[in-house]
Amino acid sequence: MSGSDTDEQRHETRRRPERDGEEDEHKDEKPRSKLPLIIGGVVIVIAIIAGIIYWLATRNEVTTDDAYTDGRAVSIASNVSGYCTALYVDDNTYVHAGDLLLTIDPREDEAAVRQAQANLTLAKAQVAYARVNVQEIRVRAPAQLLQAQAQLAQAQAQEVLASRNYRREITADQRATAGADIDQAAEQLRASEAAVQQAQAQVTSAALIPQQLASAGATLHQDQAQLQQAEANLTQAQVKLSYNEIRAPQDGTITMRNVERGAYVQAGQQVFYIVTPQVWVTANFKETQLARIAPGEYVTMTVDAYPNLLLHGHIQSIQEGSGARFTAFPAENATGNFVKIVRRVPVKILIDNGLPKGMDGLPPNVAGLPLGISVEPTVDLK
Repeated sequence: MSGSDTDEQRHETRRRPERDGEEDEHKDEKPRSKLPLIIGGVVIVIAIIAGIIYWLATRNEVTTDDAYTDGRAVSIASNVSGYCTALYVDDNTYVHAGDLLLTIDPREDEAAVRQAQANLTLAKAQVAYARVNVQEIRVRAPAQLLQAQAQLAQAQAQEVLASRNYRREITADQRATAGADIDQAAEQLRASEAAVQQAQAQVTSAALIPQQLASAGATLHQDQAQLQQAEANLTQAQVKLSYNEIRAPQDGTITMRNVERGAYVQAGQQVFYIVTPQVWVTANFKETQLARIAPGEYVTMTVDAYPNLLLHGHIQSIQEGSGARFTAFPAENATGNFVKIVRRVPVKILIDNGLPKGMDGLPPNVAGLPLGISVEPTVDLK
C-alpha cells in the first residue's frame, strides 16, 4: 500500500507543474476588445439615420438625367439661285431682326423688274385710251344718229322731188319733151332711192348706241384686267428681286454657316441657322414618374457644362405622347413580339432665372446657353 501511494504522489507531482504552466499562460492572455463592434454598430445606425433623412428630404422630388437645353433653330434658305456677291455675317455672329445677312447677284431680277414696269406703263396707257373711247362714244354716237337721221330725211326729200320730176316727164306731151330728159329723170329717181337706202342703213348703224357702249366698255374692262396683270407681274418681279437680299427674320445667333462669298447658291439651299435667344429645357421623364408631375411645379436644374450654374424654372407643359410614338418607326406591339419598355415622355421646362448673361460676347439680354447640352432637372413635388 505504501508503494502504490508513493507512485500516485509522483504522478501528482508531475501533473501539477503542467497545470501550473497552463494557468500562467491564461493569466498572460488579455481580454478581447469590443470597440470594433461598437464602431460598426454606430456606423450602421448613422447610415440608417442618414438614409431616413435622405428619403424624407427627397421623397417629394423627381429627377432625371435624360434632359437637355432646347430652343428654336430657324433654318435660313435662299428662294432664288445665283452667286453670293456679299456675305455680312460669320459663324456665331449675333444678328437682329431685319439685318442684311447676304446678297445674291440681282442683275437678272433687276432687268425683270424694269420689263414689268414697262409693261405696266403700256397697260396704263391702254386703259386711259379705252376710257377716253368710252366717253367719246357716249357723245359721238347720239350725234352720229342725229346726223344719219338728217341725211335720211334729206335723201327722202330728194327722192320725192325726183319721183315728181320723173312723173312729170313721162306724163308730158311727147312733142314737148325729149327722150333724154325722161332718161335723166329716171336716173335721178334711182339715185335718190339708193341714197335713201344708204341713209336708212346709216341710221340703223348709228342707232346701235348701247351696243357700241357695251363694246367700248368690254375693251376697257379687258385693258383694266391687263393692267392688273401687269401690276401683279411687277409685284412678283419686285418680290423676287427682294429675295436676292437675305435678312434675319428675328434676333439670334448665326450657326452652321454653309455659304461663302462667290459660291453659287441653289434655290431652297439651306445657308445657315439662326438660334433664337429663348432657351428652355426638355426633360424626358419615365412614365412611372409622371403620376405627380404637373404644369406649374417648381424645378431646379444643374448643367453639366457649367457645374457652378443653378437654374430655376417651372414645368410649362407635358407632351401628349411618348417620344416613341412620334418616331419615324414607332413600335408595333400587335406583332406578338412585345417586350415592355419603360417609355419616356418629354416635359417642357421654362427657365425663370439663373441664366448667364452676356456669355461669349453676346448682348446682355442674350442667355448664351448652347442648345443640346445635358441638364439634370429636379422637380419639387411639394
